[in-house]
Amino acid sequence: MQEQAKIQHIPIKMYRSPERLVIAAPMPGSEPEDILVKVTENSVVMQGDIRGLLKDVKELLTDEWSVGSYYREVQLPNPVDGEHANVTYGNGVLVVNLPISEKTVTATLVLEKTGAARGERVGSAKHA
Repeated sequence: MQEQAKIQHIPIKMYRSPERLVIAAPMPGSEPEDILVKVTENSVVMQGDIRGLLKDVKELLTDEWSVGSYYREVQLPNPVDGEHANVTYGNGVLVVNLPISEKTVTATLVLEKTGAARGERVGSAKHA
């Protein structure tokens, strides 16, 4: 019998400066093409998939993340411009850099692969 993959909650760090809102989330085992970030009127949705399986493991002692999907929706504390956001993924961490704006601009942000397990989506936001 095959175990069904579960959707995993993503822990985050969110911080704000006068110019931008930044969300950082660990997503180990993902590839940039498997990550999607959506900016809606009231939230940011981050989702991705873990591909890797442990091979030839004799005795699994701790299993706190597994193959399957990541998902997290974060309520926006203020309006942001999703269209001009920068998104990077490297070393298993997703960073979403959103310019603060007068009104929220919604967007679907897709990463371009820039190397092995690395990717980015460049808007016009300054990097954190």
